Amino acid sequence: MNAVKFEFATATRIVFGAGAVNDAGPIAREFGRHALVVTGRDSSRAERVLASLRSAGVSAVTFPVTGEPELKTVEQGAKLAKAERCELVIGFGGGSALDAAKAIAAMLTNDGELLDYVEIIGRGQPLTKPSAPFIAVPTTAGTGSEVTRNSVLASPEHKVKVSLRSPLMLAKVALVDPELTCDLPPALTASTGLDALTQLIEPFVCNRANPMTDGLCVEGLRRAARSLRVAFSKGHDKPAREDMAVASLFGGLALANAGLGAVHGFAGPIGGSFSAPHGAICAALLPHVMAMNLRALRQRDPHGAALYRYEEAAWWLTGDSKAKADDGVKWVRALVTDLKVPRLGSFGIQQTHIADLVVKAAKASSMKANPIVLTPEELTETLEQAL
Repeated sequence: MNAVKFEFATATRIVFGAGAVNDAGPIAREFGRHALVVTGRDSSRAERVLASLRSAGVSAVTFPVTGEPELKTVEQGAKLAKAERCELVIGFGGGSALDAAKAIAAMLTNDGELLDYVEIIGRGQPLTKPSAPFIAVPTTAGTGSEVTRNSVLASPEHKVKVSLRSPLMLAKVALVDPELTCDLPPALTASTGLDALTQLIEPFVCNRANPMTDGLCVEGLRRAARSLRVAFSKGHDKPAREDMAVASLFGGLALANAGLGAVHGFAGPIGGSFSAPHGAICAALLPHVMAMNLRALRQRDPHGAALYRYEEAAWWLTGDSKAKADDGVKWVRALVTDLKVPRLGSFGIQQTHIADLVVKAAKASSMKANPIVLTPEELTETLEQAL
């Protein structure tokens, strides 16, 4: 057995529980008196946070993010925060709002321009200064962005999504209140919930898994398996919403400290080229990537640990200790169908786009952690099956 060696880093503090959002003001006051609050499209949804800030004597200016964040979104937000002399940044919303807020906080303190630091299309230089204090308040149970060290940003002119990535970007506080997710519509519950599920399965089977992330993944898988369907059909079921908030949080912790795989390797290029929500892309790809990984592992690494890990994942998903790896794939495939997830073709992706997407996906950072290197032919077949 190989010696175990790993690192684990996350938000300085995690506050979890129903009503936790009401603590936003007192927590924010520890970091300053002037906050930029980055929200989703409708800033009025952040009223509970804003009210808590007011009662704690913290002034706030809001910055709505109307879609998935672009480089220019971050530049505009950082400009506003500097003009308003904001001392801290609060992200309130789904992954888009949190990623934008995280990047804005980084650019408040680091010199130069955003392109100096982003990967692929930028210069990829490391951040040199800690971000301005960043507090993350997720309102969906999916991305786990509240505890990750990167921000995913779109560059429409390059037709790609890129990451701004640094341990210096980790939140000072992740404030996770499951009650904030109760009003999510079924379609958004499905796409974000399946993103969370993907971010538990991929770190568990990836080539950088470690004992600490394994424990998080197993507990997250158990909770997601028993509660995602319930949250989808009964949005105000509080135990189900709590389970999914835990699953999302644990997925974020796991991916930040282990890695992901081919689902997210594809999701970046697809999301950069097509108007498709990240969670919906992951959901459409997940069963097909699982099936292809199993086929490739059986052909080229039949005695490796990943095959057993897929089997173990199947136990937690199905609740059957005798389940095999293929049973896990069947369970996920049925879940995707039951949650009415659209196929990738519904977002305008066609056969003619596949070759270019495969080339880009093969170079994606997430692909490096996939449990086995998939050939261009295997990647092509996987994408074809998800159309």
